Amino acid sequence: MIDFSILFEDGEALVIDKPAGLPLDRPRAGGPALEDYLDALRFGFQREPFPVHRLDRDTSGCLLLARNPKALKRFSAAFEAREVAKVYLGVVAGEVAGKQGTIDFSLTKISSAENGWRMIAAKKGKPAVTHWKVIDRKPGLTMVEFRPETGRTHQIRIHALAGLGFALLGDPIYGDGKGARRTMLHAAAITIQRTGKPPISAIAPLPIDFDALGFDVPGFEREELEPFAAPEIVEPTNPAHPEPVEGQAQLSPDEDA
Repeated sequence: MIDFSILFEDGEALVIDKPAGLPLDRPRAGGPALEDYLDALRFGFQREPFPVHRLDRDTSGCLLLARNPKALKRFSAAFEAREVAKVYLGVVAGEVAGKQGTIDFSLTKISSAENGWRMIAAKKGKPAVTHWKVIDRKPGLTMVEFRPETGRTHQIRIHALAGLGFALLGDPIYGDGKGARRTMLHAAAITIQRTGKPPISAIAPLPIDFDALGFDVPGFEREELEPFAAPEIVEPTNPAHPEPVEGQAQLSPDEDA
């Protein structure tokens, strides 16, 4: 059983600190998934909470869950309308030039029998915009803050490669998969404004594997618990690699992501 850190809680919403290695949906290869723990996250409420948006299996940090269908509909609409402020931290596997900027590359999905599907930057793709700022630097590595305006599949991962010139550390799809046991991306903060209620606002502590790299990241606490130890599943690069779920109104295809 995972002892999830609850970052925000009220009668219509939960924000949990999703551990890296835990997928939202059951992998085809089997193994644990977030759905195994939704009943325990009811905390006395009648319904199980439901994820409003997506985080990749490797991505840690803020995940918003709705506690009822009306809240789910409103939160999903906020994501679609780009009314959700999201902050990610990513370790880029290279020394990024410059201090800050905006990446405005449209994205589309391609697939092949050899490599399965992936996202690429393409003029005829869906618009995707990510603002970025360098937080700290180490030899051969850069800690970058990403603030995505849009929520395209793998947006930050492909924007890091196409816009900054380097993939995220440990990324097996857009990089070489080396240097870390997972793609080093963390959903650090989320804020959603609400009419007549205080905003939903949460900050996820810096994970242990991020902290171990020695970057100076002001404003973030450090995790004290051991990270979730999921079975090691190498993200496949063949046609069996499951495609992201599209067209589900109840789950925004956001982001990382």
